[in-house]
Amino acid sequence: VRLPFSPNTRPTPPLQAPQPMSKQLSPFKDDVLLQRAALITGGSSGIGLEIAKQLGLHGAAVFVTGRRQEVLDSACKELRAEGIAATGLQGDVRSAETCERWVAEVERQFGRLDVLVNCAAGNFLATAEELSQNGFKTVMEIDTVGTFTMCRAAFPSLRKSPAPSIINISATLQYGATWYQVHASAAKAAVDSLTRTLALEWGAFGVRVNGVAPGPIEGTAGMTKLGPGAGAMQQKIVGSIPLGRMGTKWDIGMACVFLASPAASFVTGDTLVVDGAHWMWKPQVVPREAVSKVSRGVEKSSRDVGVAGARSKL
Repeated sequence: VRLPFSPNTRPTPPLQAPQPMSKQLSPFKDDVLLQRAALITGGSSGIGLEIAKQLGLHGAAVFVTGRRQEVLDSACKELRAEGIAATGLQGDVRSAETCERWVAEVERQFGRLDVLVNCAAGNFLATAEELSQNGFKTVMEIDTVGTFTMCRAAFPSLRKSPAPSIINISATLQYGATWYQVHASAAKAAVDSLTRTLALEWGAFGVRVNGVAPGPIEGTAGMTKLGPGAGAMQQKIVGSIPLGRMGTKWDIGMACVFLASPAASFVTGDTLVVDGAHWMWKPQVVPREAVSKVSRGVEKSSRDVGVAGARSKL
């Protein structure tokens, strides 16, 4: 077989950033979560709403929580327009009584809870020296204490499920360190610890506990909080994502569908990072082309030395 080019001169295609999949193209069957009840805290907007949407589109009855009734009503209207059975539950995740009331309502309608997604969170940019104790405490109470309180309230109901699953929405801020995020970084590090510990303790009851750590996600409140220069800042962020694009809310929704599905039945205690390798990015010190040229030269030199050594022994 004659190739149209020599194997040693094979053309190298230009590097291009992969494009996100269509939001309509799910790799999962649309009934993979049929006859499951899912409770999503912070599910009335942003990433939480997309998670609720994707769980619902794959068969689950969804219960979304939030503090503002008008936002909840709008979210449920949007979900129902997609043919999803959706219920809004108003309240604050920081209240143990409220969390218990939410679970009781899920049980009243569905008999049990199958999937809990802890997505309620609070965050804002602040320098450590200007962040008040109250500001730090508020984020810890919503993200960390709220996650624990909701898990604890849901546990008795989850035990009734044939395939119970908890998914804690985390972040990558705490992997190393992140500027002006001392409060959120501490809170999410604690959430990751909760994920591992609850997976250890509740595995005996069949309850799987995992996390999802989103990277930079377009169209979220986190991006709008970057201020007037958000557009330029987002371009800078994209430059530090090896996959060459921002993440989408759909990406996070798909990760949650996977973790809630039978495909993840032996996955627990893990936090799935969905960030395009952003958190591990480092600046490219030497251009790729220069490395290729040098490595080929070193390889040739090594071969020459090896051949010369072999000849000297003859």
